[in-house]
Amino acid sequence: MQGRFTIAAKHHITIAEVYEAELVDIEKAIAHYEQAADYYKGEESNSSANKCLLKVGHYSAQLEQYAKAIEIYEQVAMSTMDNPLLKYNAKEYFFKASLCHFIVDELNAKLAIEKYEEMFPAFSDSRELKLLKKLLDAHEEQNSEAFTEAVKDFDSVSRLDQWLTTMLLRIKKTIQGDAGDLK
Repeated sequence: MQGRFTIAAKHHITIAEVYEAELVDIEKAIAHYEQAADYYKGEESNSSANKCLLKVGHYSAQLEQYAKAIEIYEQVAMSTMDNPLLKYNAKEYFFKASLCHFIVDELNAKLAIEKYEEMFPAFSDSRELKLLKKLLDAHEEQNSEAFTEAVKDFDSVSRLDQWLTTMLLRIKKTIQGDAGDLK
């Protein structure tokens, strides 16, 4: 039998999805996904909790609440990196946390990336990390062409979704004299 928390969590997800889709009140959607995640944790349903938390991270970053997004992506990455079935996803979450750091501050991003590599050595060999390092170099040199080139190379192998494109554009806009597109 499903626990009461699981039932409550599902109701909160339903409400969150309504806010997400129809009412476009993302703040309220976030609140309900957080509530659902808490209920799932109460039932030890960590993968369900993580699914909800990833939604919270996704929307928090979109709303420029980067500290919250970073905390969530790190938390989910750490909870998945020791699971043989889920550890492949951990690098994606560390990548997303790194991008949020990068938007806030280049130095923070460098420190975070070093920390993630230490915590999760598989991150070191990832295409995501190679991209981050190219982007950091381009940013340091204030070279928007190199930035765009690195993004295009990455995109030709792994298509960038809307969220990643948005975050990359926000970073690129911090390069002086940049027009703010990825073309």
